[in-house]
Amino acid sequence: MRNVEVEELSFPIKKFMKIKKFLDSKRPSFVRSESWRYVRIKPNWRRPRGIDNKMRMRVKGWPPSPNVGYGSPRMVRHLHPSGLKEVRISNVKDLLLVDPKTQVARISGGVGERKRAAIMEEAKRRGIRILNLGGKWEVEKGPEEAEGVKHEPEEPEKDSGINP
Repeated sequence: MRNVEVEELSFPIKKFMKIKKFLDSKRPSFVRSESWRYVRIKPNWRRPRGIDNKMRMRVKGWPPSPNVGYGSPRMVRHLHPSGLKEVRISNVKDLLLVDPKTQVARISGGVGERKRAAIMEEAKRRGIRILNLGGKWEVEKGPEEAEGVKHEPEEPEKDSGINP
């Protein structure tokens, strides 16, 4: 894609993003041949290569294989649904390369909590949008800590004096 200002592309990008969303809804989920038959074969796509494979021969009634016709419009290919390009961030220096008008940041999965906090702080200062703000750390904390709700300890049950 050419280096063109976002304002110039705003209408075509919105139009093509709508087309991409429609095409995504019509695109079938491509499954590995016979993955529905055996538990040991996962449904992740693998190209069928056998000499008698029905999917390879495109036999009627068998799932479709990916081909050129299922592609997205070239102008919006590999873009985030917001219409901005995703950039992977591993450290604070990587944020220097991000243009907040045309790009959004996604923090790498292997980045630790301390470096993640530094990246988020710098991104906020520069006005850069981060896609995976919370990530797995909010899940690990649990709903009580994530919301900031403190629970009072429960009182122990009183013994009725009757032994079962």
